[in-house]
Amino acid sequence: MAGEVCVVGGGPAGLMLGLLLARQGIEVVVLEKHEDFLRDFRGDTIHPSTLNLLDELGLGEKIEALPGRKQARMSVTFADGTYPVADFTRLPKPRNYLLFLPQWDFLDLLADEASRLPAFRLLRSTEAVDLLRDESGAVTGVLATGPDGEPVRITAPLTVACDGRDSVIREKAGLVPVEYGAPMDVLWFRLSRPQADPDRLELRVGAGALMILIDRREYYQCAYVIPKGGYDTVRAAGLDHLRESVARLAPPVAAQVGELQDWDQIKLLTVRVNQLPVWHAPGVLCIGDAAHAMSPVGGVGVNLAVQDAVATARLLGPKIKAGALRTEDLDLVRERRSLPTRATQRFQRLAQQRVVGTVLRSDAPPTAPAVIKLLQRLPALQALPARAMGIGLRPEHLT
Repeated sequence: MAGEVCVVGGGPAGLMLGLLLARQGIEVVVLEKHEDFLRDFRGDTIHPSTLNLLDELGLGEKIEALPGRKQARMSVTFADGTYPVADFTRLPKPRNYLLFLPQWDFLDLLADEASRLPAFRLLRSTEAVDLLRDESGAVTGVLATGPDGEPVRITAPLTVACDGRDSVIREKAGLVPVEYGAPMDVLWFRLSRPQADPDRLELRVGAGALMILIDRREYYQCAYVIPKGGYDTVRAAGLDHLRESVARLAPPVAAQVGELQDWDQIKLLTVRVNQLPVWHAPGVLCIGDAAHAMSPVGGVGVNLAVQDAVATARLLGPKIKAGALRTEDLDLVRERRSLPTRATQRFQRLAQQRVVGTVLRSDAPPTAPAVIKLLQRLPALQALPARAMGIGLRPEHLT
């Protein structure tokens, strides 16, 4: 099987890139190792930067029709009260909110739209296992395993790794990221949401613990932060201890913690923050988490991956279409996207060290710092964290 581009990974970056390249008439094959996109606890925060792109693609009405939950504000609760920290209504309309949407719905939308284009092909249940190379060592495509275990060979002048933080393609290309470390891991789980509860997007900060409550209409998606490598300790303490800790930290869900009956209901996210110093090799390019794993701080991972895909399609698409793509052209993507990636990771690392790490080491419930209280006294300043989170540095557009 042949194409002009082989995209490995049917996540937000891979499907967005496949869609945008196919819109340019470029033959693209996307490999997705699973049969469908139905996997829980994937990043599902769609920010204004991505919503604006969907409008540019003519998909605004379709994304509005999906079962998402809009959140206009974010708050943080400390021992001395609840404080607003980000007001997305202060961003440009109409997409001045966060959209919490199951990632499978978002991916199905992109896949359905791309599948209408004759240049696009999505191979499900097809897992990349190695790279194909020519005599010079340049990558010429991908060797994969198909639905029935049969070998599948996809030849293409360019392979794009969108296969996540544990990228097989990155490893096979010999590209090694620089690891920055993180003081935390995260436990993800669901708790039911009473219909009478107010809308809620809230970070709860307590003695040695943090938890985010994300209002998903029928339930709360909860992110309970634990010290790095602390999962075995949490499990050894028992499920009763975890339930008690969650109830103490987040009284709004105290009545629901009994719903956690089994460790299978709880997903461990091992937090990593890293970045490739070089995003490409001859014939292969890494973007999204394959190029830079992001911390969950700010929930920006999906949106940065989409931004990478848009930049890749805009910068490289015309060269691919003209048959004039050179190895050195691949570095245009890193040059374009490294600044917002570095800046975002720098903020995340600072937040991890000075906020998350400090809280996880604390024995007493902390009170709100002065900067949080300032945001409450001067509400207009809440536009700054909203813009940093929702739009970010150097947002991408189709043209």
